[in-house]
Amino acid sequence: MEPAGSFPLEASVVTSLIQLRGGSEGHGRAPLSAGPPCSWSTSGEVTSNPGDLAAEPFHRSTMSLHRPLSQLLAACRRKKRRVEVSLETATGFQSRTFCSTSSETEPLEIHKKKVLLWFSHRPREEKQFGGHFRETMDVDPLIWERKAEERAGPLSSPIQTGSSPSVTVEQLFEPTDTWSDGRGLNVLLYGAVGTGKSTLVRKVVRDWCIGKSLNQFKLLVPFSCEDLGSESKVASLRDLVSRKYLHLKQHPLLSGKGNQAKDVLFIFNGMEKMNLDFRIGATELCSDPNVPLLPDVVMVNLLRKYLLPEASILVSTRLSALDCIPQKYVSRYAQISGFSDPGRQRAYFSSRLLQQSGATPQNHSLVELLYLNLQRESQLGAACFLPSYCWLTCATLHLLHFTDTDAPVRTLSGLYTSFLRLNFGGEVLGTGAGTNVPIQERNASLMLYVVRTVGKLAFDGVTNRRRVFSEKELEQWIGGETKTNEELRQLTMFRTDVLDFFLAPIVESDLYLAEEAIGNDKRRYVFAVPAMQDYLAALYVVLGENKSALEKLTSQVSVAIGQASEDVNKVVDVISIFIPRRIFAVFNILKLFPKLYEKISSVNKGSIAKTMASELFRRYNNDVLDQVEQSLLGVHGPQQKQRSEGQPFELYPIFMGGLLHYENRVLLQQLGCSIQSNTVGQITKALGKYLVREINKPQPPEELMDLLVLLYEFQNPRVTAEVLASIRAIKLPNIRMTPLKCFVLGSVLSCTPPSYHLEEMDLSSCLLDLNMLKMLRPSFRHTRRLNLQSNSLGPESCVVLRDLLLDPLSSIGSLQLCDNPLLESGACVLLEALPENQSLTHLSLMHTGLGDQAALHVAQRLQQHKGLLELNVAYNNIGDDAALALVDACREHPSLHTVHLYLNPLSDVGKRSLYARGVPKSQGGRLVKVLASVTEGTDVSEDWHPILGVIRKNASSWDRQRVKEQLEVFLRDLHWGRQQQQSFWKRLHFRRVEKDVRKALQQLEKEAPPPPPAPSR
Repeated sequence: MEPAGSFPLEASVVTSLIQLRGGSEGHGRAPLSAGPPCSWSTSGEVTSNPGDLAAEPFHRSTMSLHRPLSQLLAACRRKKRRVEVSLETATGFQSRTFCSTSSETEPLEIHKKKVLLWFSHRPREEKQFGGHFRETMDVDPLIWERKAEERAGPLSSPIQTGSSPSVTVEQLFEPTDTWSDGRGLNVLLYGAVGTGKSTLVRKVVRDWCIGKSLNQFKLLVPFSCEDLGSESKVASLRDLVSRKYLHLKQHPLLSGKGNQAKDVLFIFNGMEKMNLDFRIGATELCSDPNVPLLPDVVMVNLLRKYLLPEASILVSTRLSALDCIPQKYVSRYAQISGFSDPGRQRAYFSSRLLQQSGATPQNHSLVELLYLNLQRESQLGAACFLPSYCWLTCATLHLLHFTDTDAPVRTLSGLYTSFLRLNFGGEVLGTGAGTNVPIQERNASLMLYVVRTVGKLAFDGVTNRRRVFSEKELEQWIGGETKTNEELRQLTMFRTDVLDFFLAPIVESDLYLAEEAIGNDKRRYVFAVPAMQDYLAALYVVLGENKSALEKLTSQVSVAIGQASEDVNKVVDVISIFIPRRIFAVFNILKLFPKLYEKISSVNKGSIAKTMASELFRRYNNDVLDQVEQSLLGVHGPQQKQRSEGQPFELYPIFMGGLLHYENRVLLQQLGCSIQSNTVGQITKALGKYLVREINKPQPPEELMDLLVLLYEFQNPRVTAEVLASIRAIKLPNIRMTPLKCFVLGSVLSCTPPSYHLEEMDLSSCLLDLNMLKMLRPSFRHTRRLNLQSNSLGPESCVVLRDLLLDPLSSIGSLQLCDNPLLESGACVLLEALPENQSLTHLSLMHTGLGDQAALHVAQRLQQHKGLLELNVAYNNIGDDAALALVDACREHPSLHTVHLYLNPLSDVGKRSLYARGVPKSQGGRLVKVLASVTEGTDVSEDWHPILGVIRKNASSWDRQRVKEQLEVFLRDLHWGRQQQQSFWKRLHFRRVEKDVRKALQQLEKEAPPPPPAPSR
């Protein structure tokens, strides 16, 4: 059978073709290869236009002769077997095989594989989740089909969806009544910034490649309008496609012949980044896919259905460019509304936080707390209808709770910078359609415009300590001054597309804050995420946009005079040959102005550093990372109502420090926001001085934690080492430690030199676990006194502590492990380090679950460690015999002078025996102070006050009944000892101690929880 579109061949023509093929094999390629190659369809017809044949008569006619001959030869040889015919020697093409049954499907399969690979690449911002990503983490946003008259205007949050059901992308390409004449559909998908347009387009392309959706299209060609908008050279549609996708070079589906284009879907993402002009006088009409045109003209003709009218088109755009395409060229309007459905928000959070980090009970509770906060109609719930803010919320929680040492270094300021790069990377404020000014010729960075408007508003709020703004203030800071027509057009586009991304109307539950801040103004706005205000205010300051009037004036004068002085000096050099140079000394005054500006600028940078230090140490209740977490998860339980003026802005200085980090400056440079190196140097120099001054003052644990976070965000090892050189103790008791806080502490201490040592590190009651302990182990080597009391560390933690004591670089002299369930197994593991450790002098194992076996094991190990001075095994389950054996071992120890045994189940006889043993078992032994009760025989113990102090301090966390019983035992001991005394003064001393013990007992009974109510009959 002859291929369709071919014609009968004479034998002589076949013979000449064979001779031509043989000659070309022997003498190289025929000169026919001089022109550009053409593609073939499965029917065998040439896919070039007749107009091209007229332009190249010799080449086209020769090609039209030999290609059908080759096809006929292949058809004859396929009678018994399938044969692939090489066209290289006949046509001069690059070497490849051509099979008529797979000529079309082979490029399409290549296209699917390559496009799937390209669109599977995730943005670098996904590294916030540890560098691993699963496609199941994507959650489709809601899409609503809109009528033409409903398309204009952004919708409020949460979006008013009406009664119409949501649709899928596949449903958008179902045939319509108005577009049933064989033309493809033009679907315009629009939405606000952050609603998920680009993510949805990526998913649509990926699903088509794997055959999951849009299977009615054989070919899907995605384009980035940002890429097309940067093209300045003309190209035909087919060349434009082949330029992006080489494997589709001259594909027959794009030839324009017949109705083959009905199987093609073009996707144009981000139409707002192109200047489309549908006026006939501005863009010529063209129906030939081979004619070179500008990319915007090609796109206009595709949308007009003048070029490849059978092809379907999906265009995504923002609200400001919604009317750029005339209504008559749009078959369907579809609005993407993000996650206005709370179920989609929960599905997104679960996929990101549970699939990535594991479905542990802790992670489930984290998602539940987040979901409860969203259900309260909180400000976060109003913001999370945008998938972008859902991403930011998940990334922040992932940073706070799932940081580990294997993940790359991540900072809070870097996370927010990446968030803005993900949404506004490389964008500029382009000119409107019809202005004939290419968008790339304007240097107005969109992010810089945000800083100068919204950042200025944020800075004013931070300065006046408020987070709520009126509509009048928005107009003042963002709209304010008189604008030119172009500036007004840019402002309109900014208000339509970008402003609602950062600012949102306040929700009803937060109205009391607005009333305190603004009064009776009904329309009030806040930043969608409170931390975004701190970030933009910090960026506004670091970029130098808050210059004083004097600094602005000196800057302008310095630049102007600095340029003039160069020209004047050249003239002076010539004239001074004839006239004495001292006459022109006045011109040297010009050189003073740049130095004056530099002096004023350095003073301003010093004030920035001073502001950072003063804002950081404002003594709020919670550290800054807890404030960030509470803004996401809410505060559960009773909370004190705060006035808006008293709201903390401690993230503001931390963001300022983080923005000076080199990696953040590189990302900001991509956003069009440049931070000068001299600015970084001046702020850094002044900041180190102010931080050292503040840190020398007594600071509460929360403010000390904030300082560590600032140094971590700053990522400057030299400044960090200078500041830590003045710190000799890091006391963070009752700070709720998280993996991020542990990573921060470890990273900051790693910047110090090997000779640096801390006198004390207090991490008591910090909720440390085994993983956190492993993260902090390198930091513990810098410490001489380590307090890990009340952290619920189990026996497995003793392996880490044992390795720490065996580390030759460790200098720990005092180790406090009170109130940790180490048990006997853990204590035995820990004591394995005693023979080789030489630095430990004080060891506290109080209330760690030790028994008689552990006490005997301690007694055996003591002789292998000669440097121990004090041992605390109080409040355990040690009986009389084990206690006596332990005290005997302590008396034979060369240096140990004190052992604590109170609150153990010791009998009265056992306690008297402990004090009666004054002679050691062997010569050379010595007496050891034994603290077993508030009495020592018939006298009051010298250490009764420290014993009661320990009990008062820890009674709330200990077993109340057992502590009560021990206090009653103390009272009996004191009563018995008082009766044995004859001296009035000693009896008076006994009564004083009894009074203090009774006070401790009364306090314990007062703090006891009320008994549960009796069940009703």
